[in-house]
Amino acid sequence: MRYLFWVLSLLYAGTLYGQDDQQAIYAEVRGSGEPVLLIPGFTVPGDSWESTVVQLEKDYECHIITLAGFGGKAAIDFPWLPKVNKALLDYINDNDLKEVTLIGHSLGGTIATWLASRENSPVAKLILVDALPATGALIMPNYNPDYLVYDNPYSKQQLNMSAADFENMLSGMAQGMSLNKETQLQIKDWMLMADRKTYVYGYTDYLKLDMRSDLSKISVPVTIIAADTPYGEAMIRQTYESQYANLENYNLIIAENSAHFVMFDRPDWFAEQLQQILLSK
Repeated sequence: MRYLFWVLSLLYAGTLYGQDDQQAIYAEVRGSGEPVLLIPGFTVPGDSWESTVVQLEKDYECHIITLAGFGGKAAIDFPWLPKVNKALLDYINDNDLKEVTLIGHSLGGTIATWLASRENSPVAKLILVDALPATGALIMPNYNPDYLVYDNPYSKQQLNMSAADFENMLSGMAQGMSLNKETQLQIKDWMLMADRKTYVYGYTDYLKLDMRSDLSKISVPVTIIAADTPYGEAMIRQTYESQYANLENYNLIIAENSAHFVMFDRPDWFAEQLQQILLSK
């Protein structure tokens, strides 16, 4: 969440599915068993789930997603996020993924709530990792998605940054996303790999997405794993309870001593939590 507040200071992140040049998602399938679809956060590829997949593929069929413009994948036309959402829903339906569990980190978790709120959704369970239904509402006073446009001073600044300045900016962001210095470097490299326009305009799409009212349409079990660093448990609970107020039932688990990438900062604990959640009814 530190990354999101940092942005605010500047405003006022196997098997391939499909082959066309407007391909919005890429999927790698590993393992066998009940289907689990893993959606990464903004700018990071499906590789960010590698340690998780190693644990899950023994018992589950893992569908690991990478979004267009990230992880070296080709960019697509804008608006970017609506195309990503539709492609994921089509992927689930086209591959007949029944009773699928969605695991989403950050933006991936927000997308997961969108998928689970669709009519006749095939989603059976949601696991949301440091993900909010309306990130824009958290970081912007008087939030109104209609006021967010691609052509704004912050976007122009980022698009016109030199490679060196852009890398320096991302280094600062990455330091707030993990407590592990090695992981911070990996996160920065993933962000650098992202298509610049997708990074800039895709983030506008992200901020425009407000799932709070649609949460009332979700009836499947939901577990939210939220990092406590840097704001502390009390503030994190307050934030999540406020943002998820329209979700009737969910279990909120606080990841202590962890920043945004919980799977990197608390890998063993995170793997244990996933196993317990996946086995629960």
